Amino acid sequence: MRFTQSSRERLALLMPAALLLGVVVVIPIGRLVLLSFERTELNTGLGSRFAGLAMHARLWQDGRWWGSLGNTLVFTLGSVGIEMLLGVTFAVLLDQSFPGRRWARAIVLVPWALPTAVMALAWGWIFNDSFGVLNDLLTRAGLLHGPVAWLGRPGTAMAAMVVADVWKTTPFVALVVLAGLQGIPRSTLDAARIDGATPSQLLWRVVLPLIRPACLVALAFRVAQGFGAFDLPYVMTGGGPGGSTETVSLYAYRSFYRYLDFGYGAATAVEGAGMALLLFAAILWLSSRAREAV
Repeated sequence: MRFTQSSRERLALLMPAALLLGVVVVIPIGRLVLLSFERTELNTGLGSRFAGLAMHARLWQDGRWWGSLGNTLVFTLGSVGIEMLLGVTFAVLLDQSFPGRRWARAIVLVPWALPTAVMALAWGWIFNDSFGVLNDLLTRAGLLHGPVAWLGRPGTAMAAMVVADVWKTTPFVALVVLAGLQGIPRSTLDAARIDGATPSQLLWRVVLPLIRPACLVALAFRVAQGFGAFDLPYVMTGGGPGGSTETVSLYAYRSFYRYLDFGYGAATAVEGAGMALLLFAAILWLSSRAREAV
């Protein structure tokens, strides 16, 4: 394979980022994988040769692992689905010309710029049953007759986490989709209008098909981030009540640092990262197919 001068220049520009990525991502993941297959006879009836594999086999027989995996899927599907819907809607609105558009675009990005731990702590206080503003507002409006322990019930605790994540990361989706909208040639939209397309037809038959690659890129990143959620459940619910909001990342952290089961914690993290990577790769493949179809 021969590289042109421009290709070599692009590769040279990418090298610093690739080296940084290797140092902060690839090397730690490689060490984690080796640790998950580390030879140990602890809690296994097998010899040291197969002890690492036994850790991974034990994982799939662990009911708590299946519970955390289910919680992660529910959280990811719920939050990402709502974020994609709201993000595309906001991006289309922010692409229109109206007074104060620059200020609106800047304000929309504020939730995404906040640290997740700070945001999770704030939403934890909002949903607090004794001092939370949500209970106070709903009680004043006559919708509640008493305080509700939003974070003390499995269903409402997961819903509260989804609400907090949607508020935090919808701006990211809107930003990516807005970049896709900015890339649509205005001549294409003008030609569709000249052909008699109504605003709804212009949106559904022209705009949305053209921004599909951008939507899939945003979807890929959000699925990967949602599947690896740690700081939000750790700060907001601690995985409770009764493990109903414990994610794969949180379970791996506890296995590693609280229970000091290093091999099992590493195996949990590796399995979770592998699943997230497969989902990420599948969505990026769909994104490349969509880009070729446009």
